[in-house]
Amino acid sequence: MNLFGSSPKRSSEADAVITGAGSGIGAAFAMELAKRGGRVLCSDVDEATARATADAITDGGGKATAVRCDVSSIDDVTQLAKHAQSWFGGAPSLVINNAGVGAGGTPIGEADLDDWNWVLGINLWGPIHGCHVFAPILREAGRPAGIINVASAAAFGAAPGMAAYNVSKAGVLSLSETLAAELSGTGINVTVLCPTFVKTNIVDAGRITAQSTQLADRLMRWTGSSPQRVARTCLDTNDRGGLYCMPQPDARIGWGIKRFTPTVYTRAVGLTTRVTG
Repeated sequence: MNLFGSSPKRSSEADAVITGAGSGIGAAFAMELAKRGGRVLCSDVDEATARATADAITDGGGKATAVRCDVSSIDDVTQLAKHAQSWFGGAPSLVINNAGVGAGGTPIGEADLDDWNWVLGINLWGPIHGCHVFAPILREAGRPAGIINVASAAAFGAAPGMAAYNVSKAGVLSLSETLAAELSGTGINVTVLCPTFVKTNIVDAGRITAQSTQLADRLMRWTGSSPQRVARTCLDTNDRGGLYCMPQPDARIGWGIKRFTPTVYTRAVGLTTRVTG
């Protein structure tokens, strides 16, 4: 008996692979897909947390398994795909490249290049590896499917002191747009998720200065959305065939202003940061 119930959406009964499923948005995606009757492969660099998410699903009557995956390693992602095909008995129908880390608080020229490499290795190369490995598998399967890449409003927000994070998420946005164009007409829909603040542990697990951590913590508490709401909104967007998912009003407003008045927007962000920093 499936205690999660059923869903009429296209994301129902998905065979889903999720990276970074041990916590935050990734865990929320996993639980929501299980509620919609799907089978979920939960992966995380911390296998214990992935296992905890999978166990929570199976304890509720859903179907899930867990595997360790370091998304910065192409070998790990290749093995993840093989594990998925073996467990599902074929290609997955939904791949969510979610794993990510935070970094910031230091301007360009002062930020440690090791931090740049760490952030780009996970936040950008992770989705690159996921798309590189899974897109051909989904294409060859020849059936409707979805790919969700988790970016951030930082992809277009360009907040000072967040260069490595901003660049990584901007790359994910461009990757998603390119892949969507390449997969047009195949029945595989690509969605890029660009939230603002979400109540997760990304700040605690990142490389962020103490001052920036305190500010981010306050903003997440005051304005952050729940990861469950963000995951539901994004899955519904992919169901509708949407490319961009801006799950909060401030994300949508910022996206619109940046697109239509990019120079004014960028100058305003810089001035606001100097006044409030």
